Amino acid sequence: MIKITLPDGSVREYSKGSSSMDVAKSISEGLARNVLAAKINGEVWDSFRPIEEDSAIQLLTWNDTDGKATFWHSSAHLLAEALEAMYPGVKLGIGPSIEAGFYYDVDFGEKTFGEEELAAVEKKMIELARQKNEFKRQDISKADALKYYTEKDDEYKLELINNLDDGTITFYHQGNFTDLCRGPHIPHTGFVKAIKLTSVAGAYWRGDENNKQLTRIYGVSFPKQKELTEHLERIEEAKKRDHRKLGKELDLFAFSEKVGLGLPLWLPKGTMLRDRLENFLRKAQVKAGYDPVVTPHIGNKELYVTSGHYEKYGEDSFQPIHTPHEGEEFLLKPMNCPHHCEIYKARPKSYKELPIRYAEFGTVYRYEQHGELHGLTRVRGFTQDDAHIFCRPDQVKEEFIKVIDLVLYVFNALGFTDFTAQVSLRDPENKTKYIGSDALWDRAEREIQEAADEKNLITVAEKGEAAFYGPKLDFMVKDALGRKWQLGTIQVDYNLPERFELEYTGADNQKHRPVMIHRAPFGSLERFVAVLIEHCGGNFPLWLSPDQIAVLPISEKYEAYAQKVYNQLAEEDIRGFIDHRDEKIGRKIRDAEVKKVPYMIIVGEKEQENNELSVRRHGQGDLGSLSFEAFTKKYQEEIDKDLETK
Repeated sequence: MIKITLPDGSVREYSKGSSSMDVAKSISEGLARNVLAAKINGEVWDSFRPIEEDSAIQLLTWNDTDGKATFWHSSAHLLAEALEAMYPGVKLGIGPSIEAGFYYDVDFGEKTFGEEELAAVEKKMIELARQKNEFKRQDISKADALKYYTEKDDEYKLELINNLDDGTITFYHQGNFTDLCRGPHIPHTGFVKAIKLTSVAGAYWRGDENNKQLTRIYGVSFPKQKELTEHLERIEEAKKRDHRKLGKELDLFAFSEKVGLGLPLWLPKGTMLRDRLENFLRKAQVKAGYDPVVTPHIGNKELYVTSGHYEKYGEDSFQPIHTPHEGEEFLLKPMNCPHHCEIYKARPKSYKELPIRYAEFGTVYRYEQHGELHGLTRVRGFTQDDAHIFCRPDQVKEEFIKVIDLVLYVFNALGFTDFTAQVSLRDPENKTKYIGSDALWDRAEREIQEAADEKNLITVAEKGEAAFYGPKLDFMVKDALGRKWQLGTIQVDYNLPERFELEYTGADNQKHRPVMIHRAPFGSLERFVAVLIEHCGGNFPLWLSPDQIAVLPISEKYEAYAQKVYNQLAEEDIRGFIDHRDEKIGRKIRDAEVKKVPYMIIVGEKEQENNELSVRRHGQGDLGSLSFEAFTKKYQEEIDKDLETK
C-alpha cells in the first residue's frame, strides 16, 4: 500500500501502482470525468500513470493552468496526427502548449501549406478526437527510438533524441499516431470538443536562423464549443482594443524608423496622458514621504559592473559609448538603481534619517531584438516610475507594506481590481543566476511573504522569477478581457547595498548596511499605458483623459461664446479643445465620440441666451442643459468618485 496526501492535508491509502485517476474515482465519479492530469509531488503526470510510492497529489482539471497546458499539448499531438494522415511524408518538429493554445512546427518538404488549408485540418482533428483514442505512454531505449525515426527519415526527431540520455526517453501513442514526447497528456482525445487553427507562420528549427525554416501552425482548443465561441469573441474584442490601433486613432503616440525601432514618440495628447499619470503618482509619493531625484541617461560602464547589471544584462544593452578619452566607456542607462545608490553615498547617513525614499521617472534603455518589439509593451526606451527606499533591517516589513498600499491605491484609481500577487523567488536549482548569500535571500523571501500575508493578498509563489539581486512581489493584473499582465513590482535587496558599500551610522555609533527596496507601481509608463488603453478600450477615466471636453459651436456665430465657455472651464482646470471646423454639429459630435472625448459641450443660440451648456456624455448621450456651476460640480463629482481611494 502507498499513502496519498490530498491538497486538504488528508491522507488515504491505495494499492501500489494505483493512478491519480484511481484516486479521483475513489472520491467522485463526477470528479474523475473532469480530471485531465495530476500533479504528483509537484510534477505534472498523466492521470493514468502508476504511482509507486507515497506521494502528495493534486488532481488537475480545465480550471487549472497545468490542466489547460496538458489539454493543449495533447491537442498539438492531435494536430500532428491529422497532418500525418492528410500529408504523408511530413516531418514533425516540436508541438508544445503555449499561454493560450498550442502550435506544431512542421516540414512539408516541397509542399506549401497556407491558411486556406486550416479548415480541412480542423475537420480532420475533430474526426480523430471523436474516436476517443487513449494516450499511451511508452518508455523506450535510445537505440530503439533512433531506429524508429531513422526509418521515418525524420532528422528533427533524430536530433532531439541524440541530445537525450538513454533511460529518459518516452513515446506517446494515440490511435495510429506515435510521437517522441515526455508528456504528460489527457486520458483520451475525446476530451477535445472544439478546435480553431488560428494562423500559419514561419519558424526556424530550434530558433536558429541558420537552420531550415519550418511551417508553424497555431491553434487553440476547448472541452466545449461554447468556450471556443467566447474565446474567439474575446479575440475580436482584443483587436478592437489593440493599443497600437487605438494609439494611432487617438493621436497618443507614433514610431519612426528614422528615430529608431522600439523608441516611441509621444504626441501631444499622449504626453498629456503621461503627464497626468506622473502627476497623480507624484502627489501620492509626496504624501508618502518620497524625495524626487533626477539622474543622467548614461553612466560610466564601471557603475554597472559594480552593480552587476553589466554582467547580467550586458548582452541586452546597447553597445558601450566610447569617448575620446582612452579607456573611457559609457552605457545608456539600463536601470536607475545604481544611480540612486550613488545619490545615497553623496553624504554620510545616520540611522535617524532612515528610511530615505528616492523617486524618479527615469528613462532606461535596453536592446530588445527586432522580432520581440511590440507597440508600447516591448520597447527599447521606456520610463520607469522608479523609487528606491533605503532603510534599516528593522524597517523593511513596515516599508514594504506601505509600498503595497501605494500600489493598491494606483490600481484602484485606474480600475484594476482583479489581480494576484506573485512572490517571485530565485531558482533553487540554478543559483548562479543570482548574487548574494543564501541567508540574505532566505531572509528577503520570508519578509516579502510576511508582508503579503499581513495585507491579506492572494499570493502564488513562482521559482526562478526573482531579479538577479533579490526576490520580489509582482502584481499580475487581469484586464477587462481576462488577460494577465505583470504591472507593479516591489523588490527587497540586501545585495546592491553590499556591492556599493552603502552605510549608515547606527545608534551604537558603528557602521551598518541599509536594506534597499525597489518599487515601481506602474512598472514602465509605456507598458502601463498600453495595458490601460486595452483595459478600458481607450475610454480613460475622466481625470486621466487627454481631452476631457470638446466645445462644439453650432455655427460661426457662436464662436465667441464657445471661447468664453472654454476659458471658464480652463480656469477650473478642465482641459480640451474647441472644434472650430466649418462642419455640421452632427459631424462634430460623431468625431468627438470616435475620439472618445468624455464630455461634449454644444453651444448655440439657446445656450448663449441663457448662459448655459448643452452637455453630452460619451457613450451615454444627451444630459440636457446645465449651468456652468452645475456642470463643473458634476465634473468634479465624477473625478472624486474615480479617485475616492484617496
